[in-house]
Amino acid sequence: MLDPKQIEQWVAAGLGCEHLAVKGDGQHFEALIVSAEFEGLNRVQRQQRVYQTVLHKLNSGELHALSLQTLTPDEWKTTRG
Repeated sequence: MLDPKQIEQWVAAGLGCEHLAVKGDGQHFEALIVSAEFEGLNRVQRQQRVYQTVLHKLNSGELHALSLQTLTPDEWKTTRG
């Protein structure tokens, strides 16, 4: 069973993150990712970028459900008030 910290490590290894938080129950996971690399990318492109970091785990079936919220640093500041 996967631990959310494992997913955080995989994402952080492939993507520069200002903030990264993953939660889940071992089967289904949700991630909040804040990265300057998302600047100029639409929602789909941002998700594709994140999925590149965990593609090997998705392809193997080890990871099969990951919901994403992807924000730029400016968007993150705005949502935090």
